[in-house]
Amino acid sequence: MKGRDFSMELKDIFALITGLAMFLFGMNAMGDGLKRVAGSKLETILWKLSSTPLKGVLLGTGVTAVIQSSSATSCMVVGFVNSGMMTIAQAIGIIMGANIGTTATGWILSLSAVDGGSSGAVWTQFLSTTFISAVFALIGVLFMMLAKKSVYKNTGDIMLGFAVLMSGMKMMSGAMDGLEDSVVFQDMMTSFSNPFLGILAGTVITAILQSASASIGILQALSISGAVSNTTALYLVIGMCIGASMPVLLSAIGATTNGKRASIIYLIFNTVGALILTPLYYVFDHFCHFAFMDLPADAFSIATVNSVFNIAATILLLPFVSLFDKLVCALIKDKNSDKEANLLDRLEERFLEHPGLAIEQSRTVLKSMAEKSQRNLLRAISLITKYDDKEYEVVQEKEEIIDKYEDKLGTYLVKITGQELNKDQSHEITRFLHTIGDFERIADHAVNISHVAKEIHDKQLSFSFEANRELEILASAIEEIVTLSVNCFIGEKSADIYRVEPLEEMIDLLCDELKLRHINRVQNGNCTLNQGFVFSDLITNYERIADHCSNIAVALIEVDLDAMDTHAYLNGLKEHKSNEFIRYYDEYKVKYAL
Repeated sequence: MKGRDFSMELKDIFALITGLAMFLFGMNAMGDGLKRVAGSKLETILWKLSSTPLKGVLLGTGVTAVIQSSSATSCMVVGFVNSGMMTIAQAIGIIMGANIGTTATGWILSLSAVDGGSSGAVWTQFLSTTFISAVFALIGVLFMMLAKKSVYKNTGDIMLGFAVLMSGMKMMSGAMDGLEDSVVFQDMMTSFSNPFLGILAGTVITAILQSASASIGILQALSISGAVSNTTALYLVIGMCIGASMPVLLSAIGATTNGKRASIIYLIFNTVGALILTPLYYVFDHFCHFAFMDLPADAFSIATVNSVFNIAATILLLPFVSLFDKLVCALIKDKNSDKEANLLDRLEERFLEHPGLAIEQSRTVLKSMAEKSQRNLLRAISLITKYDDKEYEVVQEKEEIIDKYEDKLGTYLVKITGQELNKDQSHEITRFLHTIGDFERIADHAVNISHVAKEIHDKQLSFSFEANRELEILASAIEEIVTLSVNCFIGEKSADIYRVEPLEEMIDLLCDELKLRHINRVQNGNCTLNQGFVFSDLITNYERIADHCSNIAVALIEVDLDAMDTHAYLNGLKEHKSNEFIRYYDEYKVKYAL
């Protein structure tokens, strides 16, 4: 047909678009399923274990092979560097590994070329990709519909994603079948045997599609025409590797200087690899002439070219990590306006697509908030006996910082709940949301106590010897319950958490007793009415602090018990006191006896 010399038929174009859509959907579904089956700690492992460039390469390769996207891994790395969690040198190793890991997709796609044959024994049909995809699709649907355990449902997602991906690949290949008769197509493929044009075309295609895996898949589908030589495939693959840096560069918009440096590493690494390996190929081909490179490419040879290029580039450039580090620092200068990274920078928006990582960073920030609240309270209590204006101002400043922690953490945690979470992750978020407000309220009471201390100092008030002794005993109990709560939260699991409720009940009785005693002192004339108001304010703040510590302890216990009815738990605890509760209570009754 004459039209073949100019374009594909309309039905082929529609088939190509449909196949591409199925291919991208299947790849995304398979990658998400693999990520969920691999566990929520995958991204955290990438962050914690990439201490050397070689480890970074290995981890980057493994993680990317699982999540099926070098861009996603590299975007994660930009987030790590942007938040100060990772150095540029560590990031370089991971990005190199991501380039290798993403080639796994090409090998999976090359299975679409497997065919049992249309003739010969019937059993050979069972070796075809069509049959294998059908089996995967059937089992995947059964797992998704009938399985109750999440691991089987996720496995079903992987299998169904694979089946859809392979069906899309087959559809694209079918749409491009017959292009070998097109003079225009043959001329275009011949022009791409020019290194500059081939690399440029690969770069542009991938920059548009935002996925090197999708570009490789299309190239493998094109190879069905037989018009794509291995040499042309090589140049297109090199360009596709460079084009894959586009989504990473876009992810750095609004990032810190180091975040932008991390994002440009991907582009620099692949560009330098292309500039070195392309001339090397020309030199070796000139002297040895690799005849097989002139042969038509197929899905397997394209996957091989993709892997060889990325592995060769990594081996060649890995020893020069420090030079890459200096290069990106020279290209992107420090700005005076850049502020030193603080802990809140760890709440990266980029991490929301990886809930395990986002939760890990939230835990780190919340632990810091808990410690800040504890220190500020101890600072405020010390002002009662030894007032200092500078320390008073520090309490106010630290409270403002803690408020920022609560605001940003609360917003971030709510955003995480919008992601797909497993049961353990949901429990973790619930615990964080239950405790964040209590730590902030403890800091608020620290400010209130500092105001009381200032009033005592400014008005030159002084309590009786008995009142001071009682306040010191109560303050010691408050310091212990706060320390217990914070340490148990930071340690996450500790038997000491069961000490909090008995101590809180003891503090309640102490507060009631202190109020009665002070009323008697006022009535007897041993203390003034003004002193009574201040004393009462102080005790009220102490009592409320103990209540918040109780809330924190209950949240830690309740999440482990998978039941968040706090009031039911507390009522049950007080009605049916365990031997452990009574033992701890009696211990504190002696320790904080008036």
